[in-house]
Amino acid sequence: MLKKHLHRFWMTCVWSWAGWRAAWRTEASLRQWTVVCLISCSTALWLDLSRGETALLLALSLLVVASELINTAIERTVDLVTREEHDLAREAKDTGSAFVGLTAIACGVAWLVILLG
Repeated sequence: MLKKHLHRFWMTCVWSWAGWRAAWRTEASLRQWTVVCLISCSTALWLDLSRGETALLLALSLLVVASELINTAIERTVDLVTREEHDLAREAKDTGSAFVGLTAIACGVAWLVILLG
């Protein structure tokens, strides 16, 4: 039973890595947000912040990258269903993009509150 769960966990890691690589190859936005995340995380670790503040900034920075991956999945699914211009397809893609934007704003707000007190 343990062997089965370990194998499943391993395959989950393999599939996740494959998804990351596919998105990295094709999505400039993912690469850009990853750079921003690395800068944000590095700065949070460098500054003299509380553990809670550091944890919040690290988590929110990673959430921005995760939201970009979700947005990529939405865009790919929509493109699989139709390549034609359609209001619902546009709305689905725009909503995914809005999710990325809101997580980035949340991260920015956390930075402002922590830095400005």
